[in-house]
Amino acid sequence: MPRRQRMKFIRWVLAAIAVLGVVFVAGGLLLPSTTHVERSVVIERSPAQVFATLDSFERFNAWSPWAEYDPQATYTFEGPARGVGARMRWVGNRAVGSGSQEITASEPHRRIAVALDFDGSQAQASYLLAPEGQGTRVTWAFDSAHGFNPFKRWLGLLFDRMIGADYEKGLAKLKALLEQNPQD
Repeated sequence: MPRRQRMKFIRWVLAAIAVLGVVFVAGGLLLPSTTHVERSVVIERSPAQVFATLDSFERFNAWSPWAEYDPQATYTFEGPARGVGARMRWVGNRAVGSGSQEITASEPHRRIAVALDFDGSQAQASYLLAPEGQGTRVTWAFDSAHGFNPFKRWLGLLFDRMIGADYEKGLAKLKALLEQNPQD
């Protein structure tokens, strides 16, 4: 290939890369700056009974959808055993990574807010409790802010698929755990 054609081809490739970069960044900035994922289930237990389990990390791994991904993960607990300030840290394999979660708000029998840190990426989770029939509707939500980061905004489009099934699995395990133990 003559030098002139080679240079023309290289300029064309560089221009195509630049256009793709602009489309990625501009397109990303047009996407939502936040992501919200939620799932819910009705548990045949009172809001007080469900709240007692969710307001502490002591039994988290008994219903967590992620505990089985790395049975060798290590967990440490800090602060009070329940309520605001209760914190759980973990270190695990690639499937669970490392991070922490801390209860930041606790409204008895109604709502719990949790600050999440996954290897330096922050997000929020919440548990909303509402009486329904003879039980409690538990809504587990995940919220993440992406700021002006186009990559995180593109990734945000996948969050529902990435964690939605895990939330469903965790809620099913929580339901089974609480409903099989009448004293809980």
